[in-house]
Amino acid sequence: MQLTKLKTKALGRKLLYFEEIDSTQDEIWRLIKNKSIVNGTLVITEIQTKGKGTHGRMWHTDEKGNIAFSFYLEMECNIKKIQNITVEIAQIIVDIFKENYGISLEIKSPNDIIYLGKKIGGILTQSKVISENVRYIVVGIGMNTNKEKFSEDIIDIATSIKKEFGIKVDRNKVISEFCNRFEEIVNKILD
Repeated sequence: MQLTKLKTKALGRKLLYFEEIDSTQDEIWRLIKNKSIVNGTLVITEIQTKGKGTHGRMWHTDEKGNIAFSFYLEMECNIKKIQNITVEIAQIIVDIFKENYGISLEIKSPNDIIYLGKKIGGILTQSKVISENVRYIVVGIGMNTNKEKFSEDIIDIATSIKKEFGIKVDRNKVISEFCNRFEEIVNKILD
């Protein structure tokens, strides 16, 4: 898998693709622990067996064609500068779907993307902070773009783009566009 139309300097330039993995978020943390990660590394998968949500919840990525990725981005700034970063990430995603597909999704602050009260996507933002200074962030993004089967525990609270709108999402385009827009925001934060 390769991201096309990438205009970034770092984000997404190093891409690791997996057919199946426990969690893209866990893979980033393993790479950090092994000191084998470079700034901007992006991990994408088809299937996650133990996808991470917020508050220790599981994120279900059990069908192919959905958006499931995590990335690592180095930053040197005061933590106050990124206090709204998760909402900014959510807004980028909402904007991309509105502009490219005419779909109006909503943000349930700070980290859920919803449609008619049902969750379509989620964002997990983690960081390494030393003395109020952010060293790096690790962000996981999951979007139910293609999901058709929902287990009993989430059937009433989750949905997908395909289920609601019957359209196929160009995953590469969405991820590339996200990387381009998010790196611009980060550059402004760090200026």
